[in-house]
Amino acid sequence: MGDFVSIIENRRSANKFIKGVQIPVEELEEIFKLVKLAPSAFNLQHAQYVVVNDRDMIEKLYVAANKQYKVLTASAVVLVLGNLEAYKDVARINEGFLNLGVLSKQEYDMEVESVTGFYEGGGQQFMRDEAIRNSSLSAQLFMYVAKDRGWDTCPMIGFDPDAVQELLNIPDNYIPTMMITIGKADPSSQRPRGYRKPVGEFVSYNEFGKQ
Repeated sequence: MGDFVSIIENRRSANKFIKGVQIPVEELEEIFKLVKLAPSAFNLQHAQYVVVNDRDMIEKLYVAANKQYKVLTASAVVLVLGNLEAYKDVARINEGFLNLGVLSKQEYDMEVESVTGFYEGGGQQFMRDEAIRNSSLSAQLFMYVAKDRGWDTCPMIGFDPDAVQELLNIPDNYIPTMMITIGKADPSSQRPRGYRKPVGEFVSYNEFGKQ
């Protein structure tokens, strides 16, 4: 495993990839074995992924993504989805704790009831926000793990979500959070890192704007 500080410092959004580089499914599976450890509210694991490595489908995604060249040159295009109904899995997800005795039947029932009430009481906008929040946490981990394994990525929101939803047969209870292209970055396309604010410009303590 690489040094985490180096991974953070060296991860860059790739605007162009080396053409013709294939990413093995086995490699993607290894990445996702770590991605599944991402944090999520109530361990509901809102994130769902659709990996597109078929060239014909990538061509269609290229059109849906406003013909951005990075899509066309990527080894694969990864759609990160957020499950609007993730809370409905709360019973199944906690069954293991119940069976192991970590949770009593009463505690298990209370967990199911409280999580269900929390989400259903929050309304559709809350469910949407939660789907995006939690799948974004997972997506960031995906990019770090990919970098650790020698792959470059680029998160994207510049695509037609309705077109992508139709192309990939995504059910209505999932929303596209972002698209991530993955491959080997073309060194000729890399620019110096853009300006980053000093810590004092974006961090306050105890009160907004207070240093």
